[in-house]
Amino acid sequence: MTMKEDDEFHLFMAEDDLEDQQIFREAIANIGGNLKVTMFSNGIDLMEALHTSSDSPNVIILDLLMPKLNGEETLAKIRSIEAFDDIPVVIFSNEYNIDRISNLFENGANRYLHKPNSFKTLTYALKRTIESIKNNTLGGTAIINYVE
Repeated sequence: MTMKEDDEFHLFMAEDDLEDQQIFREAIANIGGNLKVTMFSNGIDLMEALHTSSDSPNVIILDLLMPKLNGEETLAKIRSIEAFDDIPVVIFSNEYNIDRISNLFENGANRYLHKPNSFKTLTYALKRTIESIKNNTLGGTAIINYVE
């Protein structure tokens, strides 16, 4: 389903690094539009919110390497619950291992976003990721590429 331009687009993000959380929030603010971010420090808190929140996200963004419940484990929990089947999941990580990325896609990830080294590139990559999900232009799986 394609979203209208003025529809609120709600992101749930699990990221344990507080500095990365702040940078991510600033990048989202720079994109503009009607974007809302709910941030979690780990996969356990995100899963609890998925079960209890009346406001379902349009996309879930998971840091791959987190304590308590890492991105891969959180992805498995999300995909084990039929009610969450239609929520796209983006893995967001410094790691770039094509075999691991392939396994993540096989286990239900829709996108893989390699953490860029600059704020400008992060903003561009997030905008591109959000637009692809809003417009469903990248049905299935995709690695979001960018040039630094």
